Amino acid sequence: MRLLDTYQEVRGRTVALAAPLSAEDQMVQSMPEASPTKWHLAHTTWFFETFVLAPSGVARIGDADYRFLFNSYYEGVGPHVDRAHRGRLSRPSLVEVHAYRRRVDEAVAALCGRELEPAIVATLELGFAHEQQHQELILTDAKHALGTQPGRPPYREALARPEEGTRPGSPRFRTFGEGVVSIGHDGGGFAFDNERPRHRTFVHGFALADRPATCAEYLAFMRDGGYERPELWLSEGWQRVQAERWRAPLYWEDRDGAWALYTLGGLRPVDPDETVAHVSYFEADAFARWSGARLPTEQEWERAAADTPVAGPFAGSNRFHPGPARPGLFGDVWQWTRSPYAAYPGYRPPPGALGEYNGKFMCNQMVLRGGSCLTPDGHVRPTYRNFFPPEARWQMSGIRLARDA
Repeated sequence: MRLLDTYQEVRGRTVALAAPLSAEDQMVQSMPEASPTKWHLAHTTWFFETFVLAPSGVARIGDADYRFLFNSYYEGVGPHVDRAHRGRLSRPSLVEVHAYRRRVDEAVAALCGRELEPAIVATLELGFAHEQQHQELILTDAKHALGTQPGRPPYREALARPEEGTRPGSPRFRTFGEGVVSIGHDGGGFAFDNERPRHRTFVHGFALADRPATCAEYLAFMRDGGYERPELWLSEGWQRVQAERWRAPLYWEDRDGAWALYTLGGLRPVDPDETVAHVSYFEADAFARWSGARLPTEQEWERAAADTPVAGPFAGSNRFHPGPARPGLFGDVWQWTRSPYAAYPGYRPPPGALGEYNGKFMCNQMVLRGGSCLTPDGHVRPTYRNFFPPEARWQMSGIRLARDA
């Protein structure tokens, strides 16, 4: 019953996250990189039908065209709608998508009453983690859909506010000596395939900031001409600054000389003590250079996190926005590293269509670590590897500085 309890908790959480959005909200696709909430609800259901129920001999539940409409990118399953066109799918309706979810949930509940093959159990656990990833995407995608509208409507008015804390002082840097360290998941409990195999690597001495960068620190970078100084930027980043006219993090607005930012609770003034968020890898790297520092490698970050409890402000806080910067490696914002997303030594993708889950994206992406205030509680580990293109700003991504020892 543990599997079924977890399944029902995860599935219920997805529906609860979508509930504040109207049917019209759940249809919107505000950019090609995002997906409509309705599509997330359907795709996560398609995942369980395709990879859990069908291999277990359960007859097709959804309409035949759902196999095409709600396949994300699994070429081994068949053709799929182009990602940029998911917002065109007015049919099936939201009511029909929820009915599809209920039918699949009933079938999975019946399946969990039987003795399951280990492979099906493993796929169920992958499905839980997969749906949790889409829970975070529901929030980031809805934020972009609402935050780019003229009225900046809130996702939900009554969001929890961050707890009061002491004002962040200057970041303190913890020093780590050089040496051979073990990186990657050790095989105990669930992990994605891209966290394996565990392997040894040499890490030079380094120092890592005890907290992420604040809005006040980023405002100082902006006031010092951070977006006008090409010497601070990687070439492609500078091209983005020029072409897209970046002058501040995403969702920041200059209102009569004062900066405001859009949150899922609506528009409000920038709090200088809060952790800065919604910056691209290019912005994080430029800020680090301006600070006389650099971004950590993912190996450095994982070494620092190896003996650190996974505790921080995650989505369970129900505030969905970073709080005042505090010491700790987890929560509030995903932290850009300077490491390209690539396979670990000895990595082999799993056989079949599920082998397309992570391995096919190991190109032109950068690794982020630590989870954010939109990440479901219990979802991340010290070995967890998130990845996005370096220009991405719509994720809850921030900055942690590192230095050579």
